[in-house]
Amino acid sequence: MTAGVVVFGSLHLDIMVHAPGRPRLGETLVGRSWSLKEGGKGGNQAVEAARHGARTAMIGAVGDDDFGRRLVANLRRNKVETAAVRVMRGAASGMSVALVEPAGDYGAVIVSGANLTLGRAAVAAAAPVMGGAGWLLLQNEVPEEANVAAAEAARAAGTRVILNAAPVRELPMALLACIDILVVNALEAEALCGAPVETLEGAARAAEALLGLVPSVIVTAGGHGLAIAGRDGMRYTVAPHRVMVSSTHGAGDAFVGALATRLAAGDPLAKAARYANAAAALVVATPPEERAGLGPVSVEALLREV
Repeated sequence: MTAGVVVFGSLHLDIMVHAPGRPRLGETLVGRSWSLKEGGKGGNQAVEAARHGARTAMIGAVGDDDFGRRLVANLRRNKVETAAVRVMRGAASGMSVALVEPAGDYGAVIVSGANLTLGRAAVAAAAPVMGGAGWLLLQNEVPEEANVAAAEAARAAGTRVILNAAPVRELPMALLACIDILVVNALEAEALCGAPVETLEGAARAAEALLGLVPSVIVTAGGHGLAIAGRDGMRYTVAPHRVMVSSTHGAGDAFVGALATRLAAGDPLAKAARYANAAAALVVATPPEERAGLGPVSVEALLREV
């Protein structure tokens, strides 16, 4: 059976450090605790898509090390197909260090490792996985040429493409020509269109400005909600859910994974975004160790409260 959602992207093992803040240059802070979390934007989005009901496959790369084994095991445990995850001999798996502040906000540093081996050869080898899929998810934690190759292969196969342009970087025309939906947060939108996004109205203006790049744009603005714009004339905003913040780490990936799942199920973009917005809110409100229990039932319950 063909996967409804295919994710081409990064796999990182995250070292989560809970700290009183982010240190200034030359400063040493005393943290409260640390833990390991299987992640990478690609891996996170694949797990979230599967969690919300999509048959999901991952295309990626890990090293032949303990980090890599943990990353692949986590995907399988969460019912993500891993036949196209390559184990690179002699390479170190990708990793990150995330500093989580008491209020739940975070900053992170990534070391890409084996993710940098992804390119046209990996895309060609994964053709059986990508062929016939409903949606392909891309992010910017793998080499640009790899994303271009994956997007072109998807377009040739009739698969629609979502690009989550994070972390933000210049987007080549060859990639943009293959993108159906661009998803960016407030900071990424500002970097791409030059206008600050500090309100829901600002998110709507940024989404419209970015239509020069792709047919449909979603700008997520955290506690302000999100805005959608389409070249078909669509203009739509979604208000935020008021929740107590446990941690914002992973919220953006939860949004994208849930969005792809609902699109693969046939929902129109506005309905899928409303569902994904609720899924991300639940992630923000739930301690990381309890998020495995989230899914369609909890999202629908939150939507009924509105």
